[in-house]
Amino acid sequence: MNTLKRKAAVAAASVAIAFGTTAVVAEPAAAAISCETSSSGKLASFYSGLSASYAYDSRFAKGPAVPELDTYTPQGVATWYGWDGGNDLLVISAYRDGHDAHLIGIDAKTGKHVGTVAIAATHAGGIAITQGWAFVQGAGDSIRKYKLSELKAAMKKAGTPALKQVGEARKVYGASFLTSYGDNLYAGKFSATGHEKMYRYKVGTDGSLTTQSGAYEVPTKTQGLMVTKSHFVFSTSYGNDNRGNIYVVDAGARDIDKSSTRCYRSPSMNEGMTESGGYAYLVFESGAAQYVAKNPRNIIRNLHKARVSGL
Repeated sequence: MNTLKRKAAVAAASVAIAFGTTAVVAEPAAAAISCETSSSGKLASFYSGLSASYAYDSRFAKGPAVPELDTYTPQGVATWYGWDGGNDLLVISAYRDGHDAHLIGIDAKTGKHVGTVAIAATHAGGIAITQGWAFVQGAGDSIRKYKLSELKAAMKKAGTPALKQVGEARKVYGASFLTSYGDNLYAGKFSATGHEKMYRYKVGTDGSLTTQSGAYEVPTKTQGLMVTKSHFVFSTSYGNDNRGNIYVVDAGARDIDKSSTRCYRSPSMNEGMTESGGYAYLVFESGAAQYVAKNPRNIIRNLHKARVSGL
């Protein structure tokens, strides 16, 4: 429930009491979420442009370089845990207008570019990996699936081998961003003007998605999500010149207007987020050539990383 609806409920209860009718007293209105914006006003130490906020800069640092920015624009990022019997692989989904989309693998420990796999054209707004499958946003609000065994073989090949999806894309309420936690996949819809919703899907070993009951409210301009045992961590942004935000919400919260919700300002054009080895990794689209040409507020060509416990 948003703050305005809560205020209306409290007002209605007050009126009923005043006229002697029976009413259930609503909970007090929650304060609107406010984001920490205090900053040095100076150039940031590990990314271009002015510092977004003390809160962001004290938590995050520069991570691995993002490949292929001259031609591709990164969107989502997911962790493939122990992908080859060893280190985790960070897999970035990226698009290029008029071309195949790419899945770009980066070794989480070394930062090395392991390989790139081509998939059919899509905006690739989100990616999630769990239960032996990689899930990627398809056309509109749909989710494609790819077998990890096939993706692994392709990722190890030279060049940019093509990989086909398995079966038909699954239609969902929203697929602007995707993430996974355990055998659950979360997928939601982006809105530039207000809160939207996401749903949780139980992932079968065959890659099937079973919708779980009830929607979860998400912040305005949500571009990415990382789920931990205790929190939903949302990455939000919109526009070249507008700074983004990081929202930290209680895990499982259906309503984000809670006193426990925390928010702080981030650099512009932040997108997907994932966890590996106790660190959160955040990807930006501002370093892609198509946006560098537009001179965004912050040009960021690396993933940013922060200890999950410090978020």
